[in-house]
Amino acid sequence: MADRLSLDALLNEATGVGPVLGIDTCGPIASLGVVTNGWVVAALRRHVASHCGGLPAAVDDVLAAAKITLADVLGVAVALGPGSFTGLRIALSYAKGIVAASGRAIVGVPTLDAMALCATPAKLPDGALVCPIIDARKDEVYGALYRVVTDTLEKISGDFVVNAKDLLPRITSEVFLIGDSKAEEVSGLLRAEGRRAVVLEAAVLNQKGSTVAAVGAARVARNEADAVATLEPHYVRPSDASVNFTVIKSGEINGTPRGRAHTAVRRA
Repeated sequence: MADRLSLDALLNEATGVGPVLGIDTCGPIASLGVVTNGWVVAALRRHVASHCGGLPAAVDDVLAAAKITLADVLGVAVALGPGSFTGLRIALSYAKGIVAASGRAIVGVPTLDAMALCATPAKLPDGALVCPIIDARKDEVYGALYRVVTDTLEKISGDFVVNAKDLLPRITSEVFLIGDSKAEEVSGLLRAEGRRAVVLEAAVLNQKGSTVAAVGAARVARNEADAVATLEPHYVRPSDASVNFTVIKSGEINGTPRGRAHTAVRRA
């Protein structure tokens, strides 16, 4: 994705393209949307007990709201993460199944970029920081930093995973946080230091699925679809299963058999 992000610009690019289905299952809430001819024509945000069981029904419902069927869909955009390892795998596998059967386009979208783009209609002040936050568990958060520059967002950091307290030194000015409970936690830590932090209303996250669809539609318009065979989730850190496999395979764990992570797989 480009360094400068603008939802309006993406929708303008997508004029004449669609329908494109957007899917985000990076957390316990499934967020979906449909973009057609530069317009968001349907959006859905639903808490599901299991993405494996709930995603097909959610897709059916958002397509029904858009008054189309799966056969009408030109492309599928899917949030790649970071986020829930299981949720990411389920959504990507589902999207790949659709396009493999139909020959439609597939586009992978960084989740944090999509979350940041949800903030652009809020008309934030120039120079402000925007920081989407996702619960990474283990007392950590996923995040990335963006700066508002003339109605666009400039991405000024890569995606990272840190302890919530360790995020504070990275935030150097007024910040608008996007997320749920972890965003509130970071906001509280900043305010305790006398710093200004605003958590944007949860309503902005209702747009996440449709924002994923908008990014996908713009990339379809540019003929920049991804290859089905090579598209993979963006985990930011390895899953526990990956770490355990590497430790066992290495045969040595920092010189001891005590179960510490091997240096090759230790998180930054």
